[in-house]
Amino acid sequence: MKIKIKKDLLLENLNKVSKAISTKNLVPALAGIKFDLTNEGLTLTASDNDITIRSFIPKQDDDMSILEEGSIIIQGRYILDIVRKLPDKMINLEVFDELKVIISTENSEYNLNGINKNEYPNINLELNKNPILINSKIFKELVNQTAFAASTDEARPALTGLNFKIVGDILECNCTDSYRLARKVLKLNENVDNDYNIVIPSKNIVEVSKLLSDDELNIELHIFNNKIVFKYDNVLFQSRLINGTFPNTANLLPKESMLKLTVKVDDLYDVIDRVSILTSDKEKNVVTLETNGNILTMKSSSAEIGRVEEKMNISKDKEEEITISFSSRYVMEALKVLDSEECEISFVSEVNPIIFKTVGSDDLIQLVLPIRTY
Repeated sequence: MKIKIKKDLLLENLNKVSKAISTKNLVPALAGIKFDLTNEGLTLTASDNDITIRSFIPKQDDDMSILEEGSIIIQGRYILDIVRKLPDKMINLEVFDELKVIISTENSEYNLNGINKNEYPNINLELNKNPILINSKIFKELVNQTAFAASTDEARPALTGLNFKIVGDILECNCTDSYRLARKVLKLNENVDNDYNIVIPSKNIVEVSKLLSDDELNIELHIFNNKIVFKYDNVLFQSRLINGTFPNTANLLPKESMLKLTVKVDDLYDVIDRVSILTSDKEKNVVTLETNGNILTMKSSSAEIGRVEEKMNISKDKEEEITISFSSRYVMEALKVLDSEECEISFVSEVNPIIFKTVGSDDLIQLVLPIRTY
């Protein structure tokens, strides 16, 4: 194997696949990146058995010269560091005696021990004939608005993922840690042949979203029984699916409300942020909301620190009043992803979930459970 390639091009693609390099080293080959060079171009593959990322760099005369085809596995952390720190624009990469790798430029030369390509596990990155297509910008927004609500508790594996329900041309995404719920509904461009109800590990789908640009390109979803493959541009990203049933979150959404408030998102976020400074429990950051006419009062107190109170103007749909406590961190994270100037807050009672959503739309709903303070 022998290739001359533009440094920035190689580094860009190494960065993409490096997210999947195994750090556990149960299979030594998985600590490396597999290079496959053909006359068509260079394919890079990395996997940790949980995710697999494959990136293809097509041959382009100005960026790449293919001198000899071949395959080799190179230790991931070393090849990444070497390429990143080399100052030259072009890099030569050559394999000698099947396992010796020489990375060289005009003034530098690195000799690395490679790993035989046959030691790499057989990874089948199969694709469907009719994938589900989603605009990459919309997909990134979907992940950003939901994945933060996933649980980190491995005792309930299903809650550590994002639940995708696809029926016809509707994609419903739910994410919950049992204390809050983020729900987003998308209309797809066309009907999907099969119905799907899958759970994708949240950390994996966040990595997928990081690979996407804001270009108006489509990302393809190829769904199988125990895995999903995302195809974007020249990159394939395969993730396992989580076994188990995701809870039915539809019954958490109240059908009616006792009271609805309309507030400016940024103003409410800033008020909660300031009031939460004096909360003593950094995990819950409990603050209390209280209405009195068209005035909303937000307050928190701590026996060790002190107390704070701040007021702001609101609009209400009824004369009812409410006093309710909640985690400031959860509500601030919910407000941060609402893509509007104003939001609607719905209350059923002091012990029922609080609903945050864009005014006049049910496409994005953020639900937060209240906290009893007595």
